[in-house]
Amino acid sequence: MDVNGVGWVAAIIIGGLAGWFAEMVMKSNTGIFMNIILGIVGAIVLNAILQALHVQSFGVGWLAYLITGFIGACLLIFVGRLVRR
Repeated sequence: MDVNGVGWVAAIIIGGLAGWFAEMVMKSNTGIFMNIILGIVGAIVLNAILQALHVQSFGVGWLAYLITGFIGACLLIFVGRLVRR
């Protein structure tokens, strides 16, 4: 089964990287497991938002998944901070 042109194992690795990059940029303290979750869920959320707005996604492949996961994870961290306040 494919996830945006990458396999499940690659999605976990790339999602972890995307979550880690988002953690560094947003200066949040999350662990490796949460980084993976943020990267994967962030990519899913951002793809859903882009489809709802009828905007093309960033493409297919690991680089597109990394960019989508990073931006989506940053959005999730931002929304999480808004909810906690």
